[in-house]
Parts: sequence; structure tokens; C-alpha cells
Amino acid sequence: MVRTHRVTIQDVAVLSGLSICTVSRALRNLPNVSEKAQRQVAEAANKLGYKASAAASRLAGGSTGSVAIIAPTATAWFFAQAVEAAEEVFGDSGYDTVLISLRNKASVRKQVFGDLERLAQRVDGLLLLNVDLDPQEVEALEASGLAVASVGMRNVPWDNVGIDDEHAAWQATQHLLGLGHWDLAVLSSNEHSVVTETPRFRGFRRALDEHHLTVHPDLVVAAGPSIDDGRRAMTELITRGARPTAVFAHCDEAAFGALMALREHGLSVPKNVSVIGIDDHPMSWFLGLSTVAQPVADQGAFAANLLCERLLNTDPPNQPSNHLLDTKLIERKTTRHKR
Repeated sequence: MVRTHRVTIQDVAVLSGLSICTVSRALRNLPNVSEKAQRQVAEAANKLGYKASAAASRLAGGSTGSVAIIAPTATAWFFAQAVEAAEEVFGDSGYDTVLISLRNKASVRKQVFGDLERLAQRVDGLLLLNVDLDPQEVEALEASGLAVASVGMRNVPWDNVGIDDEHAAWQATQHLLGLGHWDLAVLSSNEHSVVTETPRFRGFRRALDEHHLTVHPDLVVAAGPSIDDGRRAMTELITRGARPTAVFAHCDEAAFGALMALREHGLSVPKNVSVIGIDDHPMSWFLGLSTVAQPVADQGAFAANLLCERLLNTDPPNQPSNHLLDTKLIERKTTRHKR
């Protein structure tokens, strides 16, 4: 039989009905995996012909035995979850991990990507987490000889794992429209370091287009990916006299800020205004925020597995590919039917 599709750990996860993180642990015979899950994974892997990456003993001679994980910041919840899942995969495959936080500083970024030859002396590969590269940096990485994989990046010449941000925003907006909300405001990212800005706004616009609605410029406010940013943006909307019946925030933390601002101005959620975000931040459940969840840990684990496969290179290399994981609408207490 001729394969037209590269079998990955995602395929095993889909067939077994388990998360990528669970599958990764089961394939490496790690603890905290039930016997039932272990059997499901083994059966799915055997059926697909998938084999886990080998351990350190199979690394080629001359290898440093280390990989670097590069993130815009190491403190944000998204990067912390992705890093933890990736580190587990790398450790189980025999690699030490070097964590590099760009700290959202141009000087640190220049130091890292301006001297990749020095970095290549320390590590065999790089896992990039939502790093917005310019064309020169992409070209330098390709020429460096380092194996590369990424999470949350677009149009890159290496393996990438992410979500369909446009579809996630479409899901969130469709949810509001389905509840009868037609006057929708959007808190849209204005952070150029965040890769997801354009697709999420495009998804919002597409959902409106499908209902023959237009984006009202007075109901669009720029907001960065923090609680303070969301609070300022929502306050701006309120003080300019805009009274949407629902708000779509491009991320959960901006949505948290919107909830604060609405409460401070005596507006009840969802009685007066419905609010929805994207991500399923760990605090979203506690605050009852409706959101579109993305599998953060699974993205980190999947990308780490892909990088390990590139590093071991026991078979002829496959063409790099973009792997999109599913998102899920979660309706909680901050959205309801318009009355």
C-alpha cells in the first residue's frame, strides 16, 4: 500500500479518542496512564503503523543532545502550558531543554536570531512558540542547519502545529449571532508580536458577512492580550457611548478586562451585555466565561514529537506540514439570548 499521508501522533490520538499528551505518555510507557488508555493507544498505533520517536541512545554522533524552546515570554499561561508539555516529550526522548524567553524585547530577539551559529553549538533543534519572524530571520533559520518546529505560526517552511484561528473566531461570533445579538463589538488584537491578530478578526468579519451584517467601525476597539488592555478597550467603548448587546474579545484575558470594565460601569453580564473570548484560559471556568477552547498542551506535545522525529531522522525526511487541532465552543455564564 502506498501512503499518501504522513502518520503522526495526532492520527493516533484521533483514532484512540484520547488527547495527544496522553498518547505521547502511553507510547513511552510513562506512569499516570490507565491500562485502558494504554491498550487504546497501542491498538491505534499498531493499526496506523506509527512508532514513537526513539530515545537518546539512537541519537546521531556529534549531537549536543539538547533542544531550545523559544517563546516571546515565559510567564504567560499559554507558553507555560505549551513549554511544560514539550519539555516532557523532549525529556522522555533523551533531550535536555534550554528555555529562551525573548521577554518581548528587540535586543534579546536580535541576540538570539542574530547569532544562530552560536546557538547551533549548544542545541540540535528549536521549538518556536508563537514567534513572529521576519523573512530574514526565517531565511537565517533555514540556513542554520538546525531542525525547527513551531506552535501557532503561519506560512513557515518547517512543521507547525496550531489551531484555525479564523474558525475559532467564527465559532465565537456565530455563537453570539445565534443568541440573537446583532450589535456586536470586537476587542481586536493590536499586538504585532501576537501571530493570531489577522485571522481572528477575519473570522469575526466572516461570521457577520454570512448574516449580511457589516463590521461597525465604532464597535471595533484595539486591545492587547492582557486584562488591563481589555479593561481599557471596554471602557473606551462605554465612554464613547457605544452600547453593543454582545462583545467578542480576541482572547480570554482581554475578555476578563472587559468583564471588569462592564461591572465598574454598572452593567451586568450577561443581562446587559454578553461576552465571549477565545483560549479557555485556566481562569475562564472560575469566572464563568464563555469561550472557544484550544488544546494548548497538545499543541506543545505534538510539535515536540514532530521535532524529535526530525532530529532522529531514521527515515527519509517528510515534507514539512501544518497541523491544525480542533477548537471547541464552551458556553458558560457570560452569554445568553438577547432579550
